[in-house]
Amino acid sequence: MATYWDPFQEMDRLFSSFAGNARQSGGMPMDLFRTGDHYVLSMDLPGVDPGTIDVSVEDRTLTVRAERSQRSGDDAQWLVRERPTGTFARQLTVGRGLALDSISASYADGVLSLTIPVSEDAKPRKIDVAHTAGPTTIGEGSAEGRQTIES
Repeated sequence: MATYWDPFQEMDRLFSSFAGNARQSGGMPMDLFRTGDHYVLSMDLPGVDPGTIDVSVEDRTLTVRAERSQRSGDDAQWLVRERPTGTFARQLTVGRGLALDSISASYADGVLSLTIPVSEDAKPRKIDVAHTAGPTTIGEGSAEGRQTIES
């Protein structure tokens, strides 16, 4: 009996399983939205020691690192261990027009919140159009050099 083997389907299956495992093994799920003149980024980091959280910006790359330590006694005999431990990191490439030097961060109830302001140059603004104070009128003068258009 002949069987059909599709290497591309197999690769898709493998990549999907790796992506699924990475998500289950302690990724840093996040939400990002804009409100007014700033963006808010929220990352779930439950069980992380706030002292291990590191937020940095280099060029246009925002990096968040955090560590969740292993909680166990020396005499612990684990029956189930599903909560990931270790160092986690996530990098985001951010667009232009953000005030990256003015990012603020806070950590409460297992959620890291970053507020990223929009730079002054990128904010919408109204541009005034200069004009003369009064209406312009055409004065009387000689008709020399003027053309008459007839229809």
